[in-house]
Amino acid sequence: MPTATGRTVISDGHIDMGPRLDHGRWIIGIRDDSGPSPVWRDPDDTVLQAVDAAAVTVPADKRFSFLGRAGNQVWLLPQVQQQGVLWPGWNSQDPSIVHTVDREVTWKLESVRGPGRFLLFVNESFGTPTILFDTARRLPQETGIDINSHVHGNWAFSAPGTYLLGIRMSARSLSGTAYDTRATLRLSVGPQDPRLAFATEKPATAPTTASTAPTAGASGSSDGGMWIADGCAAVLLSVGCAVLLVRRRRTTASAVPATDLEEPRV
Repeated sequence: MPTATGRTVISDGHIDMGPRLDHGRWIIGIRDDSGPSPVWRDPDDTVLQAVDAAAVTVPADKRFSFLGRAGNQVWLLPQVQQQGVLWPGWNSQDPSIVHTVDREVTWKLESVRGPGRFLLFVNESFGTPTILFDTARRLPQETGIDINSHVHGNWAFSAPGTYLLGIRMSARSLSGTAYDTRATLRLSVGPQDPRLAFATEKPATAPTTASTAPTAGASGSSDGGMWIADGCAAVLLSVGCAVLLVRRRRTTASAVPATDLEEPRV
């Protein structure tokens, strides 16, 4: 698959984020399926946009109380594809990973910079959500991605603006080599010009190499209105049904359409 160059904003269609080996270098890339043919993109040159159509209202259902007060608005990039809204996922299906890595990739959320709270959660088979990442909790946080898996979840943001997610992915090869790298995901939420996200400075991080073992990040914190926190499985498709199995360190969940969240009433 070719690697695209130049900055781009992706606001609709399917994308996946994940690790791969590029000429022996362990890197995190964005697989962009939104165009006529898939391409790899550099996270530094890519803004993922949650457009106005991604705004939903927090329901009265207590299962979703972690999103905030019922009736409040949040922006949601959903677990189940919705026309006109970006559908981001993550995978470990690149051939360089499938044939090289032992068992799983460890995905850490080390830092988040943005105007509000960020959560990543999946819906279980009975609609009960399982939270993978939550900036209201201490960072870093981590989850596991089984090899040769493709996963989708709900990416929720409590306020419009630019969010920078500092992520880290590490693994060990079948021969025992340790792989480790970081990247920053740039997201633009709401009605602002999404290209403003390119101008937002990302938090400084320590360098990593292909043989560096993962280390813990700093704790989460907030200052005023700006949150600054530092620090899985297989998709089974059948006719009329999509079942998603996600492993979060011995936790299994299956996906159902996220229809419990309501679009804002006008």
